Amino acid sequence: MEYDLPLFRPPSEANSLIIQATLGCSANTCKFCYMYKTKKFQIRPLDMVIRDLEWCARNVRGVRRIFLADGDALAIPAQQLVTILDRCYALFPELERVTSYANPRNLLEKSEDDLRKIRQAGLTMIYYGVESGDDALLKKIKKQATSEEMLVGCEKAHRAGMDISVTVVLGLAGKKGSERHAKLTGELLSKIQPKYISALTLMLGPFEKNYARSMGEDFEFLDKLDFLKELKILVQNLEVKNSIFRSNHASNYLPLKANLPADKQRLLETIEYGIKHPEILKPEELRAL
Repeated sequence: MEYDLPLFRPPSEANSLIIQATLGCSANTCKFCYMYKTKKFQIRPLDMVIRDLEWCARNVRGVRRIFLADGDALAIPAQQLVTILDRCYALFPELERVTSYANPRNLLEKSEDDLRKIRQAGLTMIYYGVESGDDALLKKIKKQATSEEMLVGCEKAHRAGMDISVTVVLGLAGKKGSERHAKLTGELLSKIQPKYISALTLMLGPFEKNYARSMGEDFEFLDKLDFLKELKILVQNLEVKNSIFRSNHASNYLPLKANLPADKQRLLETIEYGIKHPEILKPEELRAL
């Protein structure tokens, strides 16, 4: 089996078998994301996906988790995805879960009945990029969805029985829009009530100038303390009933993990400590995508 590179997966899928059910991202318009810019989106033929699964079943032992790549396996027609999931569990008797990325369009375009069938076939959790709860910012970064549309899609996935791991991106709005971005994002996550919340830090590498130019003349990137202040506002506006919060991605200056709401005060105190003691923050050279 050969992968079509580049290949990406969430940090929590480090020990998962990765199967490419799609190539690229069906949206691929977000200004801050360069993961799949070198690929044209396509749904891989079913027989090729099954062939990869069968090869892995012969050659890989002890598979407990499978991640369906690339950008959004939920773009696959429901019955085809159910067939893939059925084969996953049939070929790997120790398999405990299958997960994938999803985007707003995936959830909006599929019926709740289709999502329920996909969940019953074994897609237990989706990784969903909310990025921000600020509609003006979402439009500016070309997310192709409003905060209300994302809420509707996530509610549909929840009713179908899927867990949701949501990602947000600190720094998207720059200094001028930082507080609004953080506040509205916290409020949106409070409505979604995801099982997992992951905060990533904007990191563009050689594409920084392009992003800044596209965001307007007055756009200024956040410095490391600005990122923590934005994160603090986001957490202050989080009202969730049972969520695991993480900012342990390689891009983050301060690795954090908390069970919310129980650990909310401790989390805020840790962020405040990082603001007052910047010497504990991760050096730039150790950050990575």
